[in-house]
Amino acid sequence: MEVILTQDIQGLGYKNDVVKVKPGYGRNYLIPNGSALIANDSNKRMTAENTRQAAHKASKLKQDAEALAQRMGELTVDLKTKAGETGKIFGAVTAIQIADALKAKGFDIDRKRVMLKEHPKQLGSYKVNLDLHKEVKHEITVNVVGE
Repeated sequence: MEVILTQDIQGLGYKNDVVKVKPGYGRNYLIPNGSALIANDSNKRMTAENTRQAAHKASKLKQDAEALAQRMGELTVDLKTKAGETGKIFGAVTAIQIADALKAKGFDIDRKRVMLKEHPKQLGSYKVNLDLHKEVKHEITVNVVGE
């Protein structure tokens, strides 16, 4: 079943993408929640027109994301957390903590844009990807240090 996404869905696609999903997922979850439309001819034409009109706005958003990535450069963020004697921290470092640390440095990044491969559970240095835009990804370094 093909559907047109009406919003970004992590792991599936971005807004206005035509994606193939299992029929049950489309009919029972995506369409009733307003996250997708059936990909018929009229909906495809409507989406194409909306996409054409929003092209200028999208290019500005991309330029802003590129400028933010340029401003960040080789950014390193230090996170202080409680840790045991062996270097294992209590709990794990989450995307919320990283987003708060970035906000303290002057970069307003939503926690949903912070992509962690695995949640750091030891003291040390980790690479974290930021999904700033559909086409702009940026990598920062997060140092987890004990308090």
